[in-house]
Amino acid sequence: MLLIILSWIYILITTIHLGYGLDKCLSLNNKNFVITSVLGLFSATILGSIWAIFGRINIEFHVFLLALNAFIFFRYKSNILEIYKTFIFDFKELNYSLKLYLVGILVLIIAQCAAKPYVIDNESYYIQTIKWINEYGFVKGLANLHIFFGQTSGWHIAQSVFNFSFLYPNFNDLSGFCLMLGTIFTIFKLNSYFENGIKIYLIIGLLPIANVLLFQFISAPSPDLPVYVFSFMLFFYFVTYFNKPSQQKFNLLVILALFVVFIKPTAIAMLLIPLLFFITNFKLLKSKLTTSLVIGVLVLALFLIKNTIITGYPLYPTQLFSNANFDFKVPKVLISFYFDETKLYGFYSTRAEFQSMNQIQIFIKWLTIYNINSIFNILNVLLVFISSYFIYKYYNHKKYWLLYFIMVFQFGLLLITSPQFRFFIHFLLFFSFLILVCFLNSKRPIIILLYVSSLMVALLVLIPLNYSAITTNKLLSENSHFSISEIVYPHPNSKLKTHFYKHKIGNLEYISPDKNSYFWTNGSGKLPCVNLQQINYFIVNYHYIPQMRTKDLKDGFYSKKVSTNE
Repeated sequence: MLLIILSWIYILITTIHLGYGLDKCLSLNNKNFVITSVLGLFSATILGSIWAIFGRINIEFHVFLLALNAFIFFRYKSNILEIYKTFIFDFKELNYSLKLYLVGILVLIIAQCAAKPYVIDNESYYIQTIKWINEYGFVKGLANLHIFFGQTSGWHIAQSVFNFSFLYPNFNDLSGFCLMLGTIFTIFKLNSYFENGIKIYLIIGLLPIANVLLFQFISAPSPDLPVYVFSFMLFFYFVTYFNKPSQQKFNLLVILALFVVFIKPTAIAMLLIPLLFFITNFKLLKSKLTTSLVIGVLVLALFLIKNTIITGYPLYPTQLFSNANFDFKVPKVLISFYFDETKLYGFYSTRAEFQSMNQIQIFIKWLTIYNINSIFNILNVLLVFISSYFIYKYYNHKKYWLLYFIMVFQFGLLLITSPQFRFFIHFLLFFSFLILVCFLNSKRPIIILLYVSSLMVALLVLIPLNYSAITTNKLLSENSHFSISEIVYPHPNSKLKTHFYKHKIGNLEYISPDKNSYFWTNGSGKLPCVNLQQINYFIVNYHYIPQMRTKDLKDGFYSKKVSTNE
């Protein structure tokens, strides 16, 4: 826990400095402490992405980052110190109840981050993806080794920048840092609501009451959490400046939206926010697109290059614009398998079940499957219908209707790809709070609600609980609670207690967890690590095995066609 605090102090200082540097370059004229840090996270992710094309993100990258950090600080020392002073002053001016709440919830965030990770994808590919970036950067054809590695997220690049792997192996908590920033941002907006009475400040300020849910994502670098937090920032600035636009706020919307999509491509609907802002304010912004276009082209180029190197497909997992015949290109049959399995998982169906049902039957099954997913699926459907009524009655303004139609577009997009509720939570929360604000807008019950939610969070963090009533997944059946043994040193990055064994197939020597592990599991095994069950499955069903392109791991992998007797 104490080590996490020390690492976060460094991350905060670095992101503030990088964020101010980006602000200065783009003339964003941002005055918000948290947004400055988010801009710094964006800068570090972009720098890390460029660096990873050519080599590993390790100690040599941090020497560069430290030099850049120092240069920005000494170049703009007085301005940066003023940012810190302003934040301290604003914190002191917080309502006492909110100040006390903020301190308490930040302690709980750090405690949760010190506990063992909860998110199942951490064991399948988060840990390994970050290891590969730390040791080799972007590796050609890495998805041939494990198909999930093709999902390398901008957030995993950011985590590889700030996990300091050359110093300590157990920093894996950038999502917790992100929730800390989001909590500070929203609590300050809530405090502003108590002074100005503007509803959007209250809607955004209610995000911390969802911490019971959000805390499940923060002890591992889940890309979902930053999408939720940064989306709320996007919603706030879109609504607040819709009728008083400026080039600076438009560029900020562009950066936030691009960051969200670079982190999670399934959140592509968020790009409609700056686009609609631009269309609505076309006359003012039409001659001021240069900055946003440059940023957009840079992020798009990095996205395409990253995907092409790792999978051979620029728009992975789709096969669009994939005509180049790289020797490390993942076979199309494996890409189709991955895409189909993702869709089947979203509808909780086997291939045979999915093919035997019509669209209505599939939709009903998606709504009625017995677990927590069904609850959220039903809530999402209800929200799409109910929120339109409340917008019409209480928020009948173009800016809210535009956000509503973006939500509907995102929902429709997910229904035809992979309708997993976690891909929709940012809209679920925002429009739920929008409805709640129609009935809850006075100070006392809001404060009570915050403290009740924080009590529930404390129970989740400090007390062992069993979730078997709402999930059948054994890896998710127990919460990850804080232990006194983690007060100094955080829990290792993996929660699995498994042994690893060496195997060889063709020219590939690899590490595999034991046979009782989950099919997709890699855990924290040494590179290269892939589950023997996967190797055997793809041999039997698709007749492919992963092979090294040369004798050096940094040169990557390809898929070799084999016979079933091989």
